[in-house]
Amino acid sequence: MKPIKYLDRMGGSYLRKWIPLSILVGIIAGFGAIILYYAIIWATNLLLWFGAEYMPPSPVGEGSTTVVSIGRPYLLPLITTLGGLLSGIIAYSLAPEAEGDGVDRALDAFHNKQGEVRREIPIIKLIASAITIGSGGSAGREGPAAQISAGFGSVLGKLLHLNVHDRRIIMAAGIGAGLGSIFKAPFGGAILGSEILYKRDFEVEALIPSFIASITGYSIFASVTGWTPVFGYVTGYAFTNPLELNFYAILGILCGLIGILFVKTFYGLRTIFKKLKIPRILKPTLGGLLVGLMAIFLPQVMGMGYGWLQLAIDGNFVFLPFEIMLLLILAKIFATALSVGSGGSGGVFAPSLVIGGMIGGVTWYIFHNLLSFSITSPAPFVIVGMMAFFGGVGKVPISVILMVSEMTGTYTLLVPSVIATILAYLISGDISIYESQVYTRAQSMAHRAEYSVPLLEKLKVKDAMMESVITVKPEDMITKAAKIMADNRIKGLPVLKDNNLVGIITLIDILRIPDLEREKTTVGQVMSKKLIVTYPDESLYEAFEKMVGHEIGRLPVVDRSNPKKLIGIITRGDIGSRYELEVHLLLESIQ
Repeated sequence: MKPIKYLDRMGGSYLRKWIPLSILVGIIAGFGAIILYYAIIWATNLLLWFGAEYMPPSPVGEGSTTVVSIGRPYLLPLITTLGGLLSGIIAYSLAPEAEGDGVDRALDAFHNKQGEVRREIPIIKLIASAITIGSGGSAGREGPAAQISAGFGSVLGKLLHLNVHDRRIIMAAGIGAGLGSIFKAPFGGAILGSEILYKRDFEVEALIPSFIASITGYSIFASVTGWTPVFGYVTGYAFTNPLELNFYAILGILCGLIGILFVKTFYGLRTIFKKLKIPRILKPTLGGLLVGLMAIFLPQVMGMGYGWLQLAIDGNFVFLPFEIMLLLILAKIFATALSVGSGGSGGVFAPSLVIGGMIGGVTWYIFHNLLSFSITSPAPFVIVGMMAFFGGVGKVPISVILMVSEMTGTYTLLVPSVIATILAYLISGDISIYESQVYTRAQSMAHRAEYSVPLLEKLKVKDAMMESVITVKPEDMITKAAKIMADNRIKGLPVLKDNNLVGIITLIDILRIPDLEREKTTVGQVMSKKLIVTYPDESLYEAFEKMVGHEIGRLPVVDRSNPKKLIGIITRGDIGSRYELEVHLLLESIQ
């Protein structure tokens, strides 16, 4: 068999398209990250060092962690105000899309603008963000990196005349490559590019392009800036005691609750700034002034804050005492809302990591001093706090665990990090720091054609439902229901009493009951009585919308004239199978 034909059979046409495109995006992301990295350093030297004789500490992988005193602290408000003014003038005069958080803007372009970003946006975003961060604004570089890379990806897509679908994929790959490069976290960045688009979903098609682009960008960026992880190699810590999971669970709960406070504060202050009757360019100026006034008393709020996070990991309580960590949790929340929420250019990833790390450090300190605590260093709690907090507010529980692990050079805390991050993710609910995130692909304009095509609207529930339905009675034991589900490989059963539909029981309902109580618990005690139903003449699109909207996987099909009369059941799989069959038949008829 010829190599080309064999390659085509193995997905070669896909690879021949996406490997070169992804590498090209990665190259752009890598060099873009380098320019952004040094632009922030240059702006910091020019504004903070030259102006106030102050240089914030850096993490191990990026410079000196030395804490220096501020030569001219009284100039800090002037510098942050100037930074806000310059950033506002550049962004609002040339490209309003460059204000605020870059990741959110990239998500909006992906979902609502067919993956299109104006070609001038990346350059303007780079300059405005470097000024905001370099002048002491509480913002991160991940937003600019993501928007810059996604923007160049979009421009590349238009130059190559890619269709809308491919342009969106290349944009998602650009987001992953930008984040993977600037944070030296290629694997986490690649997954983040697919995960961050949705609150409860993945952009699966973007994974392979994201991995290729992210690894390429990372290799270029690290070749210039060094291969050491951002926070060095944090070693000597391992999860060996299952009882410690209780403490990590508490940390996850705290991160979830404070995450809600962060999001509400951020958007609350942003709303206030939007309502102010002053020119738009003066809003980030005012935000900068307020941050500068805070910085006179608490300089730790300025900039990205990675140096302070490094001190927390190292347990350096001389330069970062408990009281400062505690204050910094709330101060960083307000400083970020003032810097980015006012219209300043930057990201919220770095501030989120700092807030989460400080929550972890404070939690460890309390446990260590009040309880007989086996963990002698705050590092594990700081690292897990970083993961849990952003995993909750950013709705990226999987990718953030990988990213922070890469940034700290350690994978020994995966078990506690999963516990804490999932808890923070669940507790924070649907609240997200990224307002352009959508719930699932079904709510995205990028996939609207897949879920709302006339085909789904034309097909009826009766065309896909199963008429032969296995049921149980309210008086049956849940162990019987569990056995029926296992034997038939299903996850839910309608409940009938005297041939009338009275409820539905799912595998999740059963699993909520402790093992020892299942033998004496009846179906009627745990079944759901508030039923979401569908009808034979309803469209598959309407049925699917009900499932997505209520986060359920099946619907009882009942008679419209008698809602208690069960005539079938339909699942998401049934809808998908029927849809695929109709598409197949349609293609055959065309051929």
